[in-house]
Amino acid sequence: MPEEKFDCIIVGAGPAGSSAGYTLAKAGLSVIILERGEYPGAKNVMGGILYSHSMNEIIPGFYKEAPLERPITEQRALLLTDDSGIHLGYKTKKFAQEPYNSFSVSRANFDSWFAKKVDEAGGMVIPKTVVSDVIKEGNKIVGIKTGQGETLYADCVLACDGVNSLLAQKAGLHKEWEPSDVALAVKEVLTLPREKIEDRFNLEGSEGCAIEFMGTISKGMVGIGFLYTNKESLSLGIGCLLSDYQKSLIKPYDLIEEVKSHPVIRRLIEGAKTEEYLAHLIPEGGFYRLPEVAASGMLVCGDAALLVNSIHREGSNLAMKSGVLAAETVIEAKKRNDFSLNTLSLYKKKLQESFVMQDLKKYRRLPQLLHKRKEFFSRYPQLASEIAYELIRVDGQVKSLKEKEIIKKIFETNSALGWGKVAFDLWRATR
Repeated sequence: MPEEKFDCIIVGAGPAGSSAGYTLAKAGLSVIILERGEYPGAKNVMGGILYSHSMNEIIPGFYKEAPLERPITEQRALLLTDDSGIHLGYKTKKFAQEPYNSFSVSRANFDSWFAKKVDEAGGMVIPKTVVSDVIKEGNKIVGIKTGQGETLYADCVLACDGVNSLLAQKAGLHKEWEPSDVALAVKEVLTLPREKIEDRFNLEGSEGCAIEFMGTISKGMVGIGFLYTNKESLSLGIGCLLSDYQKSLIKPYDLIEEVKSHPVIRRLIEGAKTEEYLAHLIPEGGFYRLPEVAASGMLVCGDAALLVNSIHREGSNLAMKSGVLAAETVIEAKKRNDFSLNTLSLYKKKLQESFVMQDLKKYRRLPQLLHKRKEFFSRYPQLASEIAYELIRVDGQVKSLKEKEIIKKIFETNSALGWGKVAFDLWRATR
């Protein structure tokens, strides 16, 4: 690879990197994306849901040509105990119509397609290239070094290299994350015939279903699981705080085996064969743990900037939006011929004015609440299950006595945990 200078070097060909690369290439800037995988998507992992809105702003009507699995028309939430589950769901045909709301996807297929769109727009995507360091002149970042010993220069470098962003660390924008800042997600892709998926999940044609679940299934750890339908496979996984894994000594692959054997989940995946097993770190620190995202000659996007809204399981759309906003900032800096921190700080302002930062700010207190109050993953789900059991069970007992039994269970939980703590937990969670 020859030494030359670009308007922008992007490290990482995930949703953030390709969104930025496509936007810059369409604007006529010289841009190159360096991807460490054998091809874009080879090393990229996520649960498997892509929201349409952000992508449709980048490439209108993308769903007409992109390799997608199923449009998600039904969303279910499960609160699980060891032997039971409380179900809540919403289904609408509106989500099966253009412009759609979300799709299940295979990152290997989708990221490769998106990278090709960057190529078509005039950018360059170079796989199998590991970036090992940044190049500085004074306090300004002016390029990168590859693992092959090559150097490339640019007016601006975008770090889109994921949650363990080596580039952002080399630039001094953040240190290594604490174990409580990230979740370790394990995922299996399970093959199942199309007709069985559609029958088992009550789907018509290409419709898809997304299920999230939490409760005692995470063994007291802060964690959420998921089950998404693809055309001829299922994406099943669970993510828990890395710090909780370290304390509990539970092995991730043991946990997902327990998920697969849960009575509510087991029937949904019956007969499916494991095709792929993946593990990945997911940002979970929230608003208060966000790193610095701008420096002279550099911007940080997507997972590298911890931009994940775990409450709404949104990550790829935040990554794409941040990639576009970073690209717009680079375009403005090019017009001014000024890539100093003063100009690139426009990126921070754009993020703050977008849904990305406003949503993260809205839920800023929730990560700390869940980290401290593990009852949300132990006693509270069990209490909800016991109450549901009493309400639904018909045993000839008069209803007033049932109500007393329910009040007794609530009183016992409050007495054990403390009335003030329980009330405070519910109040904070509602806020």
